[in-house]
Formats: sequence, C-alpha cells, structure tokens
Amino acid sequence: MNHWIIAPIVLPALLAPFIVLAARYHIGIQRAFSVAGVLMLVGIAAGLAVQVSGGDIVLYQLSDWAAPFGIVLVGDRLSTLMVLLTAVLALFVLLYAIGSGWDNRGRHFHALFQFQLMGIMGAFLTGDLFNLFVFFEVLLIASYGLMIHAGGNARLRAGVQYVLFNLIGSTLFLFALGSIYAETGTLNMADLANRVALIAPEDTVGIRVAAVLLLLVFAIKAAVVPLHFWLPSSYAEAPAPVAALFAIMTKVGAYAIIRVYTMIFPPDLAVTAGLHDLWLLPAALLSLAVGMVGVLAAKRLDRLVAFSVIGSMGMVMVSISLFTPAGIAAALYYIVHSTLAGAALFLISDLVRTGRANLELTAQPPVAGTALTAALFFAGAIAMAGLPPLSGFLGKMLVLDAAYTSDLMVWIWVIVLGSSLISIVGFARAGSTLFWKAHSITLPEDAVVMSRPAPLSYVAVGGLISLLVAHTVFAGQMHAYTTSMAAQLFTPEPYISTVVDTPGKMSKPTKKDH
Repeated sequence: MNHWIIAPIVLPALLAPFIVLAARYHIGIQRAFSVAGVLMLVGIAAGLAVQVSGGDIVLYQLSDWAAPFGIVLVGDRLSTLMVLLTAVLALFVLLYAIGSGWDNRGRHFHALFQFQLMGIMGAFLTGDLFNLFVFFEVLLIASYGLMIHAGGNARLRAGVQYVLFNLIGSTLFLFALGSIYAETGTLNMADLANRVALIAPEDTVGIRVAAVLLLLVFAIKAAVVPLHFWLPSSYAEAPAPVAALFAIMTKVGAYAIIRVYTMIFPPDLAVTAGLHDLWLLPAALLSLAVGMVGVLAAKRLDRLVAFSVIGSMGMVMVSISLFTPAGIAAALYYIVHSTLAGAALFLISDLVRTGRANLELTAQPPVAGTALTAALFFAGAIAMAGLPPLSGFLGKMLVLDAAYTSDLMVWIWVIVLGSSLISIVGFARAGSTLFWKAHSITLPEDAVVMSRPAPLSYVAVGGLISLLVAHTVFAGQMHAYTTSMAAQLFTPEPYISTVVDTPGKMSKPTKKDH
C-alpha cells in the first residue's frame, strides 16, 4: 500500500494545530513552517502525479480496511493533477500573502490556510461520497475564517452570505447521501458504480432524485447560474490571497461532477438520461454569458475579476456537460488555465489596491509601480479573455472543437464567441481606465504618496503568469495528458476493480449488504 497518497492531507492537518499551539504569536515562525509545508506538498504532489502518469491507480486503505466498509483514498491521473495544481497555486498565493503583509493582519491566517489545503486535498483524493462531504465541510469551515480575515463590515456581510449559501449546499448534500444510501446501502464511489448499474428500471425514482440533488450541490460549489449568487460579493470582499486560493474552490465542484457523472452516473446510464444535456449544458451557457456580461458591467476591479471567474466556470461546465472524452479533455485543460488566470487577476487587483485609494473603475492619478502592475494586468486580461497567444485561446478552441458533436453546437459557438468579445471589451475598459486615463490626471501636491507593492508580491504574480506561459508552450503535451485522463475516466473498470476487489480486512456485513 502506498502511504504517500495520504501525505497531502496529513501534512497540512499536522501543521495547522502546530502553528496555532506553538507559533501563534510568532509570525516569522508561522511563515517559515507554512512555506516549508507547502513546498513539501508541491514535491509530494509532483511525485504522485508522476507515479500515476502511466495509468496506474494508487489506493490507500485507512487501517487496512477494504472498501466499501473502510475509508479509502484513491489517486489517478485526475485526482493527482488537481492535487498538484492546488499545491502549486498555494505556494504562489502564500508568497504573495507574506510579501504583501496580508498574513499579518490576523493571527490565524497560516493555520486556516493549512486547514483549507487539507480540505481541498481530501476532496480530490477521497474515494467515498460521505468523506467528500466531510472534506467539503473542512475546507468550508476554514474558508469561513479566511473570508473574514482582517475584519471589516463589508467582509463580514459577504462572509455571512457565503456561509448561508454553502450551508444550503451542505444540507442538500446530506439529503442526497441519505437517498443514495437508502437505495444502495453504500457510499463508496467504486461500489456505487456497480450497484447503481444493477437497479431495475422500475426502482429508479430514489436514485434519480439523489442524482439531481448531487448535481445541484456540485453546481452550487461550481457557481453555475442560477446558483452563483454567493460568489461575486464573497470573492470580491475576501482578502486578495484568500480570493486567489478560492480560484481552486469552484474547481472542486467541477471535479466532483466529472468524477461522479463519469463513474456512478455515466452518460449512457438510463437512470440519469437527459440530466447532462437537458439541464447542465443550458445552465453552463447561461453562466458563461452572465459572467462575461458582469465583467462588462462591473464598476469595481475586484467584482470584475469575480464575474470573470463565473464566466470561466461557465466555459468549463460547457465542456464538461458534453460528457465526451474530447469535452472532458478540453475542460481539464481549461481548468488549469482558468485557475491560474483567476488567481493572478485577484492578486493583481490587490497590487492596484496597494497604490490606489480604491478599486473603483474611475480615472484616478497614477500610482507607484503602475508600469509593472499594468503589464501584469495586461497579461492576466489576455489570458482570461481568451486572446492569443496565451492558453485561454487554446482552451476555448479545444472546447469549440469538442462541441461539434453536440446538438446545441450553434448555440455553444455563438455564446462562447460572443462572450469572448464582451469580456475583451470589459477588460479593455477596465485597463484603460486604471492605467491609461490615469496619466491625464495630475496628482495634487498635498496628496498622500502611496507605497509601491513589495517585490515578493510581484514575484508571486509573475510566477502565476509564467505558469500560464508554460501551459501555453506545452499545450500539446498537456492536452495529450488530459486526453489520456479523459480516456481513463470513461473506462472506470480499472479504478473500480482496484478499489473494490483489493483484499483487506472486512467488517461484518449489515442486513443492507445481503
């Protein structure tokens, strides 16, 4: 049994209480241990990704209890890619938090940051729906604290809204789990794939309800319209490093949809026929349109970036909702791109905030560091809007190519291309207002001189932009890998046999299991 697979969960789980108990009043020690922990996470995640790159499935049975009775962690190409993406993103976000001093505006930032990583890593690696719920709650509890980090009435109001919407999602999740367990007697995903396929057509009402409830839950996490209302204010009001880390949070919902609806409720399953194309695809197209219209209509830079995240998730969900190998491969390529681009833009908005009185999209005098900040914003805007030469353009081309087989191909092409044009106009308007028109306004003699952002802050943002460039340069290799990943997802038999057929200790079966 491979013990490394549990390390991405255990490492932050141990670091967080250590920081609270031993280094609560020593920000330097907190920073050192937090950075060291994230660097170790990057190394472990890279090792796991390499290990499964050939198609192997890595299984970890806690206490050596076999599925479906024991708790299992499973590593395949998809889960290890998401773990690696999270670890790399966390490293640059943490560097920015340290460079900008955001981590010193509240006592428990680093502990909450580690607990957040624990929840995200667990959600990607778990092989059980109930433990997916548990890790959802862990990451959400940590995110509640990070949301209101450094205080403020606006941040507190946004945090309350964030809590309420996610509590609704958690409640629906419990209802879905209860329905699934009542129908099948198990919550292990591999075991569910076998049992759901054996349900007689006349007995599918309960499992249909559970499938719809699960899709609603994951759509809330992914901020799919009309379940997106929690995101704009929450992300806009959150501290910039927190919002940047939250760029991976919506991808947890997308990951869960990919995992559950390719393994447990695959497209060819009669039980959930029509659920993907009749509901999810129109909602995804609406999300893309609403997000990019929000970019054009935003009056503040932070809300503009928040709406761009909704639009990018719409693009991801359009590709996922096709539920073809080409669609999933394109979605996975775009997930990496949109996570890096969204995080970079949230951090760039904080660079702007550092040298400006506010983030209103109105002409104001130029500030220190404008040239470098403007260059980074230009690169981030190109990436998010999907203009060449960066990976956003390639990702959209992959999505459009995958849509050829869809009955709604015309709608997909029209909305994708139209929303891209709208986003270009929105980002161009924001950039010209923030940086170009600023030179036409003279700074008053008695004005307070704003400080230039710290060099480490620029290093962190530059690192994310560099990863976007690398994602573009190695697009061929990356798309080939996501294609093999999609092929593995649509042939889940090796995953199922690895999890369910692996020998181990067994508990006494219950009446439900006979």
